[in-house]
Amino acid sequence: MNLGQWIGLIAIVLSLYILWQIKEVLLLMFAAVVLATTLNRLARRFQRAGLKRGFAVFLSVIIFFAIVIGFFWLIVPPFAQQFHELTDRVPLGFKRFNTWVNEFRTRLPPQLVPYIPDINSLIQQAQPFINRVLGSSFAFVSGSLEVVLKVLLVLVLTGMLLVDPLAYQRVFIRLFPSFYRRRVEGILDKCEVSLEGWVTGALIAMGVVGLMSVVGLSILGVKAALALAVLAGFLNLIPNIGPTLSVVPAMAIALLDDPWKAVAVLILYFIIQQVESSFITPVVMAQQVSLLPAVTLISQLFFVTFFGFLGLFLALPLTVVAKIWVQEVLIKDVLDEWNDNHAQETELVIVSHSPGVDEKWSDDKPANNLNDDALSQED
Repeated sequence: MNLGQWIGLIAIVLSLYILWQIKEVLLLMFAAVVLATTLNRLARRFQRAGLKRGFAVFLSVIIFFAIVIGFFWLIVPPFAQQFHELTDRVPLGFKRFNTWVNEFRTRLPPQLVPYIPDINSLIQQAQPFINRVLGSSFAFVSGSLEVVLKVLLVLVLTGMLLVDPLAYQRVFIRLFPSFYRRRVEGILDKCEVSLEGWVTGALIAMGVVGLMSVVGLSILGVKAALALAVLAGFLNLIPNIGPTLSVVPAMAIALLDDPWKAVAVLILYFIIQQVESSFITPVVMAQQVSLLPAVTLISQLFFVTFFGFLGLFLALPLTVVAKIWVQEVLIKDVLDEWNDNHAQETELVIVSHSPGVDEKWSDDKPANNLNDDALSQED
C-alpha cells in the first residue's frame, strides 16, 4: 500500500476506536433520537388536525411527561407500601421459622440435635453477605445518580432535537457525498416510519399485557394489582427478558398473603407470556415491523453483551434501524448493483470475443475503405 492508503487505514482504525470509547454516549444519543422521532410524529398528527407547530410540540411533550408521571405515581406508592410490609413480615417469618426448628429439634433423637442448625447460626453465617450488601449500598446510590443524569441528558437532547429536527437531519445528510444525499434522505424517512411502527406495536402489546395482568391479578386477589400490571406492560418493551423480570415482584407480593398465590401468579404470568409471544407480538409486529424472532433474540444478546442494560433496552429500535440501512445501502445499492454491473461486464466481454463480431468487423473494414476511396474520388 502507498502512503495515502496507510493514512486512510490508520484514520479508519482511530475512528472505530474513538466510537467504541464513546459507545455509551452514542446509545444515549440514539435513545434521544428515538424519543424525539416519536414525539415529532405525534406533533405532526396534531399539526394535521390544525394546530400550529409550537403548540403541537408543547402538547406532545405534555402528554409524554403525563405518561411518565402517571407511571411512577401508579408504581412507586404501592411498591413502597408493600416493601414496608415485607420488612415487617420478614422478622416475623424468621421468628416463626426459629420456633418451628426448636419444636422439630425436641422430637429428634439427642444425637441428631447438634446437626440441626438454629436461626442464630444461620444469621451468623449470612453476616458476611449482609455486610457485603450494605457496603455496596453506596455504589448503588452513585449508580442511581448516574442513571438520573443519563435520563436528564436524554431529555435535554430530545428537547433540542424536537425544536428543529430538519436542521439536525440536514447536518447528518451533509456527511455523505452530494450524489448520495437524496438517497440518504429517503433512507432516513424509512427509518422514521419503521420506528413509528415499532412504537405503535410496542404500545399495543404493552396495553394487552397490562390488561391481562390486571384482570388475572385481581381475580387472584393479589395486592397492588394495577401497579404490577403497569410494570409488566412496561417491561414488555424488553422481549424475552422483560416478562421474566416482571414476575419477581408479583410473586414476592403474592407470597406475603399465601404461598399458593405465588405459584398461581407464576402460572398466570407464564400463560400471559405464551399468549403474548404466540399471538400478540407476531400479529402486531408483523404488521408494524417485520423482524424475525431469531433476529430479535440475537440482537438482544449482541447489544447486551457489548453495551449492557441500555443496549438491551434499545436492542429492538437499534435492530429496526440497522435492518433499514443494511437492506437499503448494503443490499440494494451495493450488492444488487454490483451484480448488475458484473453481469453487464461479463456480457460485454463475451460479445467482444465472439467470432461473429470479429468477422463482421473484418467485413465492414473494407467497405469503410471503399467509402473513403469514393469520397476521395468525388473530391
